[in-house]
Amino acid sequence: MKRNLLAIAIPALLIAGTAGASIEVWNKDGNKVDFYGRVYALNYITDRNNQTGEGDKTTARLGMSGQTQVTDWLSGYGRWEYETATGKNSDNETRYAFAGLNFGDFGSFDYGRNDGILKTLTSYTDVLPEFGGDASDNDLYALTARTKAVATYRNSDFFGLVNGLRFAVQYADNGDNSSTRHFNTFESHNGHDSAEAWGSVIDWDMFDTGLTIGAGYAQTGGHKDAKSWSAGIKYDNNNVYLAALYIQGKQKYGWNNASSTRNADDLKTKGFEVVAQYGIDFDIGRLTPSVAYIQHRVEDASSLARSGDVGLKGDDLTKYVDIGVTYDFNKNLKALVDYKINLLDKDDIGARRSLYGSDYSDSHSIVKANTKDTVALGLIYQF
Repeated sequence: MKRNLLAIAIPALLIAGTAGASIEVWNKDGNKVDFYGRVYALNYITDRNNQTGEGDKTTARLGMSGQTQVTDWLSGYGRWEYETATGKNSDNETRYAFAGLNFGDFGSFDYGRNDGILKTLTSYTDVLPEFGGDASDNDLYALTARTKAVATYRNSDFFGLVNGLRFAVQYADNGDNSSTRHFNTFESHNGHDSAEAWGSVIDWDMFDTGLTIGAGYAQTGGHKDAKSWSAGIKYDNNNVYLAALYIQGKQKYGWNNASSTRNADDLKTKGFEVVAQYGIDFDIGRLTPSVAYIQHRVEDASSLARSGDVGLKGDDLTKYVDIGVTYDFNKNLKALVDYKINLLDKDDIGARRSLYGSDYSDSHSIVKANTKDTVALGLIYQF
């Protein structure tokens, strides 16, 4: 019985996991509803004036999570989360919107807008104060970031038999700007019809050591046949956090808009991320210094050069060292400073890729923006 109740509680922890605290607005007769949110006051400072990507990045987020108990082994749950930005070119986004059923030791099933299945692994290194999360990019690696129309089955503790051994499988049938965008059609002006995608992941908290290992695979159907493989490891114990991630992607026909021919076969990408953090507790608050190295690259970038894009020769899409610090005053308030030391060269595809589909008259500004160092200053209030 206790094992069943624990398994039922796990999805509730997952759906509320993004909030440092929450407000319980209803808890009666097996029904519970929480609201959570945050205001993130954020500004990017660069080493050049008036460059693309600098300035105000402030956002506000509001979410709701709920759970209803049906029997001692069955519960229902749901989550909705919305974010709005206030800076230049601000936009709004429904980040999550899904509902599901939990069957205790037999796992949970939900459907809606949710994280891609490989986010389980990319989250190992997506812990930097502000930057990071580069592996969660559905344009490079299938089912790594949020996407709509996904059905997900998750099982914790392997049907109650092995503590800390989790696995999940996912099916997606979507056509938004996510894993299946450009993965189904050959012609770039043919509507980008949706394509199916599916994937699976397994990870294991190894006994009580603080060590977790995991691996996963995802792919799309349709014309492009995109595939992703990933493996990760993390250690979280005694105020020490260490994590490493390797991910590899392959797309049969490359980026539709990446070259003049739109026909580069077998676009291959590889990424490596490593992060180290240490928490220092004080009478008031907690200080967490952080250092990380992030690199993602494409094989044979020069084959993807556009007409007139002279000098493209570097294979790096993203390459930087990150040094930051977070100070948690309490569970509701924290401040951060994050310094991204950009190692991209102006001839790397990571700097040039921003030009695809952009106005060439502004190309020099865009290239510089993608090779500059950036400092993020932020203050977060959350509930």
